[in-house]
Amino acid sequence: MRIYGIVGWKNAGKTGLVERLVTEITSRGFTVSTLKHAHHSFDVDQPGRDSHRHRMAGATEVLLSSRTRWALMHENRASDEATLAQLLAHIEPVDLVLIEGFKRDTHPKLEACRTETGNQLIAKDDSNVKAVASDVALTGLTIPVFDLNDTTAVADFILSEVGLIAPTDPAPVPMPDIAPPRLKNDCFALPPGVDWVPVDDALATLRGNMSCVVGSETQSLDQICGRILAADIVAARANPPAANSAVDGYGFAHASLGSHPQTLPLVTGRAAAGAPFAETVPPGRAIRILTGALLPKGVDTVILQEDVTATKTHVAFEGGIRAGANTRKAGEDVQAGSVILRKGHRLRPQDCALIAATGCAQAQVFARLRVGVLSTGDEVVAPGSTVDPGKTYDANRPMLLSLVAAWGHETVDLGHVNDNRVTLREKLDDGSNTVDVILTSGGASAGEEDHVSALLIEAGRMATWRIAMKPGRPLALGFWNNVPVFGLPGNPVAALVCTLIFARPALAVMAGGGWQEPQGFTVPAAFEKRKKPGRREYLRARLSSDGHAEAFKSEGSGRISGLSWATGLVELGDDARDISCGDPVRYIPFASFGI
Repeated sequence: MRIYGIVGWKNAGKTGLVERLVTEITSRGFTVSTLKHAHHSFDVDQPGRDSHRHRMAGATEVLLSSRTRWALMHENRASDEATLAQLLAHIEPVDLVLIEGFKRDTHPKLEACRTETGNQLIAKDDSNVKAVASDVALTGLTIPVFDLNDTTAVADFILSEVGLIAPTDPAPVPMPDIAPPRLKNDCFALPPGVDWVPVDDALATLRGNMSCVVGSETQSLDQICGRILAADIVAARANPPAANSAVDGYGFAHASLGSHPQTLPLVTGRAAAGAPFAETVPPGRAIRILTGALLPKGVDTVILQEDVTATKTHVAFEGGIRAGANTRKAGEDVQAGSVILRKGHRLRPQDCALIAATGCAQAQVFARLRVGVLSTGDEVVAPGSTVDPGKTYDANRPMLLSLVAAWGHETVDLGHVNDNRVTLREKLDDGSNTVDVILTSGGASAGEEDHVSALLIEAGRMATWRIAMKPGRPLALGFWNNVPVFGLPGNPVAALVCTLIFARPALAVMAGGGWQEPQGFTVPAAFEKRKKPGRREYLRARLSSDGHAEAFKSEGSGRISGLSWATGLVELGDDARDISCGDPVRYIPFASFGI
């Protein structure tokens, strides 16, 4: 049963607000009942009336009936005052029960406030008060404040709070036309005296210095898959929005049953998904109900059609069915107003389903991180452009562009540049005007033709990281025109491993997401290896049919076929180790790197 309270101090306008709300909400087609906590000196019956004479004679309950209404009065002679839960149990099912008073109970409430009571807000001490309706301006509150006389707005709020309607989507907040903060100039700097950098230290440095570099935008539901949330998503409506049947069967009120075999007459009509039964099912009667149909008034339990014997007029079944069986409660999956997805989460198809099911038609997401990919080197040429054995087909650029796209970023192909410092400078200038980060391959070491690192050093914005790992020792990190540059090794195997281990989590943070660590699994080795101390090693590997990690036949960095052969990497720690078949090793599937 949906309930919402209206509270306030004496003369705060509670009764008038409830009166207007009942008129407003029932005019929208919803059924409403009210429950009021009367003042202790107030009595619902007056001396001299017949009902009063019955009570005074000792009747425990008096049910007073007339043509227009009936009222049940219960005497509290030998018991405490009835609790809110006990009183609610007497109310027939309706769409909403408005409760006036009972301010000490823990149900959700809205507080009424008028000028003379404005300095005594219950909301200041009661977290169950979700909003205030006042005829005077109030400050210092973190909850919504409505005009006491704006009944429509108050009704909209209450109905959305209980899940009877979806809240009106607020107008998108215009994003300021300013650039997001860039990375700090010294974010790639290593401590003085550091030469070889252990993998964990390098990752810790990156993680501690990366930050988001993109703005945000509001996008419709059909445009957000793969994007990163820039704000929490709050359910606009409960899921399910109302109690409904989980099966095809017959519904009835459980309280009208006994434990013995039952035969119930059927009401005329049925309840189906999208076609609710508009009337009340009387106690002791049943209704045909289909999966997904809203539970009609008077129904709280459903029995499977396979468990009954039915005719056109009656249904028979064994007793003992559990109250509430085969039904789904309103909001049992998601409550209206609850946070369903957090800022920084990359949206997947299943997330889009959740967002849609809870009534949200749009989301605030980060703009896609624009990642430029540039290949360098005189020896590098376009695939198939020559048969000269002295030339190397450009394998890095298509690999890196595909990786970046798989991670949901916007790719910008910056092409290829020869070992010419002037041309490379022009490429970097052009790229830095259009992208948020640049990935280069080749020229990252300290040789005569390593122009990427040379230019970054010349600009005074470069840190050469000699990573204690195999493959992939040189990693140049710097800035060009305030755009971060990741200078990757030219060898495709090393370029891939460095991108997976270092660039992927850094790009995720710059794109507005969280730092991403791949999930690995301990499995038995299907290979033998003697590893020297000092460097972390990543072996191209795949799992055998019995779950053992097989290593590629050669550790040579030029054996690109091993990347396609493998389904993941085996990570060997920094220490020395002799590995025999059956020894435990850490296997990281490529899927854990998002590919």
